[in-house]
Formats: sequence, C-alpha cells, structure tokens
Amino acid sequence: MNLKENLENALSGEDVEVKPVISVTQAGIIEAMEQTNASWPEAHTNPEQMAILGSSLHELAGLECARIPFGLTVEAQSMGAEVNLGNNERTPEVTGTPFESADDIEAPDDFLENGRIPVVLEAIDILKEKYEDLPIIVGFTLTGHLLGIENVVRYMKTDPDEIEIAMENCLDASMDYIEAIQEHDADVICVNEPTASPELIDPLQFKSMIKPNLEDLADFIDVQKVLHICGSTQPIISDMSSVGFEGISIEEAVDIPKAKESIKDECVIVGNISTSKTLLSGTPEDVKEDVKKVLSEDIDIIAPSCGLAPKTPLANVKALVEARNEYFNI
Repeated sequence: MNLKENLENALSGEDVEVKPVISVTQAGIIEAMEQTNASWPEAHTNPEQMAILGSSLHELAGLECARIPFGLTVEAQSMGAEVNLGNNERTPEVTGTPFESADDIEAPDDFLENGRIPVVLEAIDILKEKYEDLPIIVGFTLTGHLLGIENVVRYMKTDPDEIEIAMENCLDASMDYIEAIQEHDADVICVNEPTASPELIDPLQFKSMIKPNLEDLADFIDVQKVLHICGSTQPIISDMSSVGFEGISIEEAVDIPKAKESIKDECVIVGNISTSKTLLSGTPEDVKEDVKKVLSEDIDIIAPSCGLAPKTPLANVKALVEARNEYFNI
C-alpha cells in the first residue's frame, strides 16, 4: 500500500480499501525518544533530530505519516515571542510576548529566517529525502499564542475587535510561512486553532470572526489541509466543514454519526481516539476497542483526538494500527 496515495485519496473523500492511521497533531512520545536517541528539547531546534522523532512512530509503531513539529509555538517565537522549550515531558510554551495589543503585532523582516522556522523547513527536506511514499504532515498555528489564550478569551468577551485586528495582522505572516512549507513539499498542513473551541468562545463568534480568516487560509493553501480544533466542537462542526479544508480533526467529545450528518460530504473526519482516557491511560485492548468503534461509525481517517501526551505508551500507538489491520483483515 502506498501510504501517501492512500491518505491523499482518503482526504479527497474517495473510497479506500484501508482507512489510514495517522496523527495530524503532536506525535512525540518519551518511549520513542529513548529508542531513537532523538529527544526534546533538542529535537525542537535540531532538524535531524526533529525528522527522526517526527517519523519515529512510523518506524516503531507503523503510524502512516511523519508529523512535525512538536507543539504550537514555532510561529510565535519567530514573531518575537519568548518561548520555554520545556523538557522531554513538556512541549514548548510561550512565556512572554513583545505585543501588548493586537495593533502591535507585526512580523519582523526576517520572520522566515528567525527562530525555529528554518529548523522545520530543513526537517521537511530530510524527511522527503528519506521517505518516498510517507506523507509528511506539518502543523501550524499562531494568533492565540501571540496574545495568550487567556487574553484571547477575554478579548472575545470584552473587545472582539482586538481579535479581528490580531488575526488580520497575523495573516500575511501565516501565508508566508505556509508558502515556505509548500515550497519544501510537505504533503499535508494541519491548522491548529485551540482557542476556537466552543468551550472557550461562543460558536457565533467562531462563525463571524474566526471562520472568515480560516477561509482565507484554506484558499491560500495549495496542498491538502486539515483543521483541528480542540474540545467539544459539535456546535461548530457545520462551520468547520464548510471552511474549505479537506479534513476536520475532532476530539472524542464529538459524536461521529451526528458530525457526519452535519458536514454533508463537504469534508472528511479525522480522529477521534481519546489521547487522555484511552491512549495515555488505557491499555492496548482499550485502544483497539475504540478504534473498531469509530470504524464502525465510518470514521474516514483514524487518528489521536489531540496531541499525544509524552508519556503515552508506545504499545498503545501500535494498537491503533493493529486494530485497523484486524478490522480490515490485513
């Protein structure tokens, strides 16, 4: 099976004989770090280690993609934010931003050469040279980590114009980075919008303020693309599906049959094996049970519901693929 073609067909909504098993979200775990000698925090800043760790779950567990980078702060750091790279149990986080308000947000002239963007781009090149048929998925996000998630939520309630200005000021930089990712020939871009969850902002604000910017991004992205929003996104599934992404990535709080009714074949569904209850805390048999359940509900692409916790057992990631194979008798 050509993994790249299989994922491309699945994201295009075509019938596939075997549903892909991938991760569109963070895919670095400690057991893989130990077995590959590629670990955080060095894998955040070293392109060779990023490529090794980003493909480690393909090599060790059979996951049908490589996924980089690890975390949601690459763009913010290149914009000038201070970032703590964490350790092997904690992803990077923004600790300070030079922007006091949305009006202050402006990409530096060396945005694409700044911070860790060059590391990500070189890691894509390394992966493309090493793997002919393996899909390379690159994650992307920005606005919430520049202003801080708490500030985004507060502004949504007290000064929504501030958020609109922030998104507009980020859009050009976002497009520059996306263009660079595409020039390096990534196969799939996953846009992560953790602050767009209905648990944080009103679904009507998502529709009126965030959706238009996501539509602009979708129009700009030439490669296949997936939109991931955390939490219980059932109230915004219809809007997510009509943004223009080939796939939407959902968490376990979303009911797949109901989501299928809402999207009306506008996109495919990626997910939604629980990263906390099942993949982190469950057994391989728990994972297999959940995988077979979502397959029976006609999930299009099997994936963790959100970023993998670093302490996720490797055996549980293997069980994702094993369960899929058992279901399709391969």
